[in-house]
Amino acid sequence: MEKNSVKKVRVTDIIKKKNKEKIVALTAYDYTMAKILDDTGIDIILIGDSAANVIMGYKTTLPINVKEMLVFTEAVSRGVKRALVVADMPFLSYQISLEEGVKNAGLFLKKGAEAVKIEGASLDILKLIEKLVSDGVPVMGHIGLTPQSIHFYGGYRVVGKDRTEEKKLIEGAKKLEEAGCFSLVLEKIPLKLAKKITKILKIPTIGIGAGPYCDGQILVINDLLGMDPSFSPKYVRRYADLYTIIGNAVKKFKEDVEKGNFPSEKESF
Repeated sequence: MEKNSVKKVRVTDIIKKKNKEKIVALTAYDYTMAKILDDTGIDIILIGDSAANVIMGYKTTLPINVKEMLVFTEAVSRGVKRALVVADMPFLSYQISLEEGVKNAGLFLKKGAEAVKIEGASLDILKLIEKLVSDGVPVMGHIGLTPQSIHFYGGYRVVGKDRTEEKKLIEGAKKLEEAGCFSLVLEKIPLKLAKKITKILKIPTIGIGAGPYCDGQILVINDLLGMDPSFSPKYVRRYADLYTIIGNAVKKFKEDVEKGNFPSEKESF
């Protein structure tokens, strides 16, 4: 290995972090942001179907399709040298049939993803995951609040508060591990339940709104950077206020143009 070469994060590296090191993951949807995030040394970059919300302006993740997600996947993968690149499989890209799911997962790998993420733990989904893993496609599972099933849950609520839901989530987590998932996203579930699932599983858990006891954490990058002041759920910590910073920069540019202060002669040819 060359002295200045970058050590690529692989699925096996993520698995080895279980009970040893916290896993750091964020979403990205374009080349520039992916490059910035990758340069910080985070472990996983997820091309989330949350692009439907933060990039395309939809109210849910349901409208985004495979073609659109493939564009984001290709862009992000070009900007990443180190992190593990995981692509969300959007609604109806894997629910129609086993064959359709395998085909679409393969398309994401062709565009640069190194793993795919699939929501749920139904029997059909478990069969798909087993098939993908047997074909050499790494799969990240996702349980708890699964945004593609938002209408079923009746909103973006915490899942797993009652005994029935808790039992179902624990059983689903075990089955996803048995099916071959290399990691599991836990979204909007009570911290005690997330802690219990994390202890039970041999694969790492990655939380979003699931408390501090998961093996890692993920956030939507737009939320972390404060790019939408109207969206501030309890589980998000804002590390910047880019909405204000970007707005002020554009206002200054507008003012300079209107007053004839931009461009100057030094900024001209």
